[in-house]
Amino acid sequence: MASCLHSRRDLGLLVLRVGTGAVLAAHGTQKLFGWFGGGGLEATGTAMESMGFVPGRQSAVAAGLGEAGGGALLALGLATPAAGAAAAGAMAGAVAVHAPAGFFAQSGGYEYPAFLGFAAAAIGLTGAGRYSLDHATGHRFDQPWTLAAAFVGSAAAAAVVVGKRQRHNAVGGADEDGDGDGGR
Repeated sequence: MASCLHSRRDLGLLVLRVGTGAVLAAHGTQKLFGWFGGGGLEATGTAMESMGFVPGRQSAVAAGLGEAGGGALLALGLATPAAGAAAAGAMAGAVAVHAPAGFFAQSGGYEYPAFLGFAAAAIGLTGAGRYSLDHATGHRFDQPWTLAAAFVGSAAAAAVVVGKRQRHNAVGGADEDGDGDGGR
C-alpha cells in the first residue's frame, strides 16, 4: 500500500514537472529564439525596455533563460531546487508587468504567470520525485544548501529587478503596463 502511494506521488510529480516545465520552456524559447511565434531577443528586448526592464536585451536574455532553462530542468527533474527558483524568479517579473491589470488573465492580469511561478516554486521545494534525473544522480544537485541558496538568490534577484523597474517607471521612463500608452 505504501509503495503504491509513493509511486502515485512520484508519477504525479512527473506529470506536474513535465507539464509546467514544458510550458515554461516554450515561453522562454519564444523570447530567446523566436520559436512558437515569439519575438526572439531583439523584439523581446525592445518590449522589455518599453515595460521598464532596462537594459532590454539583457532583461530578455535573463527572462528567457529563467523560463527556458528552468523549465527544461524542471521537466527533466535535474537541479530541481535551482530550476524551480529560476523559473519562479522569472515569473515574478511577469507578475509585476501584469499586476496593474488585476488578477484575472482575461483582463491582462497576473493570474497565469503567478500560477506558473507558484507551480515552479512548489516543485523546486518538493523535489522532483523518483522519476527524475535528480533521483538517478543520487540527488547530487538537489541538496538542502542548494535549495536555500537557489530560493534566496532568486528572490533577491527578482526583488532587485522588479524594484529597479518600479523606480525606472516612477520617473516616467517606461510604459508600466506594456500597452504602449506611457502608463496612462
